[in-house]
Amino acid sequence: MCIFAPMKTMNPRNIAMRDYDYVLPDERIAKYPIANRNESNLLVYRAGKIEQKHFFDLPGEIPAGAMMVFNNTKVIQARLHFRKETGALIEVFCLEPEAPRDYALNFACADECVWTCLVGNSKKWKDGPLWMDVEVDKVKVRFCCERVGETGASQKIRFRWQASDGSQVSFAQILDAIGELPIPPYLNRDTEESDKRTYQTVYSRIKGSVAAPTAGLHFTDRELAALKEKGVSLQYLTLHVGAGTFRPVKSETIEGHDMHTEFISVPREVIASLLAQVKRNGVIVAVGTTSVRTLESLYYIGNKTKANPEAHADDLVVRQWEPYEGQWDLSLEEALGSILDYLDRHTMSNLVTATQILIAPGFHYRLVRGMVTNFHMPQSTLLLLVSAFVDGADVEGPHWHEIYRYAMDHGFRFLSYGDSSLLML
Repeated sequence: MCIFAPMKTMNPRNIAMRDYDYVLPDERIAKYPIANRNESNLLVYRAGKIEQKHFFDLPGEIPAGAMMVFNNTKVIQARLHFRKETGALIEVFCLEPEAPRDYALNFACADECVWTCLVGNSKKWKDGPLWMDVEVDKVKVRFCCERVGETGASQKIRFRWQASDGSQVSFAQILDAIGELPIPPYLNRDTEESDKRTYQTVYSRIKGSVAAPTAGLHFTDRELAALKEKGVSLQYLTLHVGAGTFRPVKSETIEGHDMHTEFISVPREVIASLLAQVKRNGVIVAVGTTSVRTLESLYYIGNKTKANPEAHADDLVVRQWEPYEGQWDLSLEEALGSILDYLDRHTMSNLVTATQILIAPGFHYRLVRGMVTNFHMPQSTLLLLVSAFVDGADVEGPHWHEIYRYAMDHGFRFLSYGDSSLLML
């Protein structure tokens, strides 16, 4: 039997995580995807009512003229395993690039680069570099790593490598050759060869994530074609999902939880399309919580570019509590327009910055009027995001716990490889 705690309305900082708990039996966690992505179950929530369908029904549930926004990030094979001469196995988990900071430039490096990493079994790594001889596209490469600093639980790791024949080998090639795809820890199993295909969306393009935007795993080319044929605009942005997405909230209230920072990149033409959609009062549907977080961050970034037209990327980062603090005076149209002016002023084709945004009950959604999302862990920030969406709607109907109870009672599969929902206001 599933037990759901009642929700209480209060200051977002004082939200008690126990109010966002439910019993999730291990057997309801999908350890593997189903054979055909689009045959997964789809829970449809609209105007306070719940229905059960299949994912291939999704195009029929999206109104003509709507816009759907997808996260086109691609999961990298971020786990590297080094073995010391003593036999000890050291795991180096690449989190985000440090030097160069730009993902594309870092992946293109041909001799060295620096990453922020998590190190497993670090007590066995006293000092000095670790190295191994690897083969990359039939070329022998000496590959080394060394610690050059630390920040909290993470460490800065410099990777160096050299091909035996003097040829150019990129860091991206090394990761593809010897890295391991990092599947979610709650699957409690090793990565398998099939995960390299099933743990990527069919539209993944931009390398950088250490976790998949899992709502997108259900899409096939069939759904994308059907949506286009219906007149739904498909737009793509990038948020590189960090390992922090799996970090549980350990504090009693959300105020004690520090949100992780994630890189975002939004093309100018996507922002222009969003502005046009807003002006016509069109529906915007985000595919996945990563797309939600990126889209909702744009309003605050627009306010920042208006206040400081010469702001650098670091000045535009949306901090955890900013949506709940200060004065945000611009209309949504003005905020998006300000970003376009900022990009044009600096002759930039992409908005590139980062976000720490925390979306919890009390948050005011500005762009997103629908979302496709999987079923999330108890007491997680993603569950808070869903609650803020459905419980903030101006309709009478079920709250998040009633939606989750329906999913539990009707055999839905949970978490990354599980089933999904379409939530519409």
